[in-house]
Amino acid sequence: MPKMKSHSGIRKRVKVTGGGKVVRQQTGRRHRMEGKSSRVTRRLEGTVVIAKADEKRVNKLLGR
Repeated sequence: MPKMKSHSGIRKRVKVTGGGKVVRQQTGRRHRMEGKSSRVTRRLEGTVVIAKADEKRVNKLLGR
């Protein structure tokens, strides 16, 4: 039986922390930045833990 391969698309978008949580970048920071205030763009910095509803699907794609 061949090895399980993780989904290459999700692998590029999420990261698993040492504690096992799956984190992602926030959306809304790629384009059309002129229309967004500095306050909004600062709020969108950093990573967030993925939603509870998506955990099962993302873990399956990662092969976990």
